[in-house]
Amino acid sequence: MSDNTLKFKIATPESVVYEDEVKQVSIPTTTGEITVLPNHIPLVSVLQAGELKIVDKDGEHVLALSGGFLEIRGNNEIVILADHAERAGDIDLDAAEEARKRAEEEMEKAKTEENVDFAKLQAVIDREMNRIRVGNKYKKVK
Repeated sequence: MSDNTLKFKIATPESVVYEDEVKQVSIPTTTGEITVLPNHIPLVSVLQAGELKIVDKDGEHVLALSGGFLEIRGNNEIVILADHAERAGDIDLDAAEEARKRAEEEMEKAKTEENVDFAKLQAVIDREMNRIRVGNKYKKVK
């Protein structure tokens, strides 16, 4: 690894989504989007749903990210533990739209019931809306 690159890894509970040396990465945090370049100060932050942009030797890569944690270590190393992360090109827009509709229908039905986890349903809606937004943006660029 050279002084002008970052060792970057993003993992979800299911798998390692991306691991390579990168030039920079833009990350959605709960306090706003940050762009990390080599020699960044150490930092720990909470992630929010949004668009993650990676610039490596092959160009720019975009992922839909929904929640998790970020750790920037002092040795040019970044680790993201994400609730969910998916490459923009891999997003199935029809499936995401169906999942969003199902979650919204569950939310409507839940208004008449007790003991419903509204936060969980809203998190599903937010995740699917983010996947749709990132997927549509990527498809237009391509």
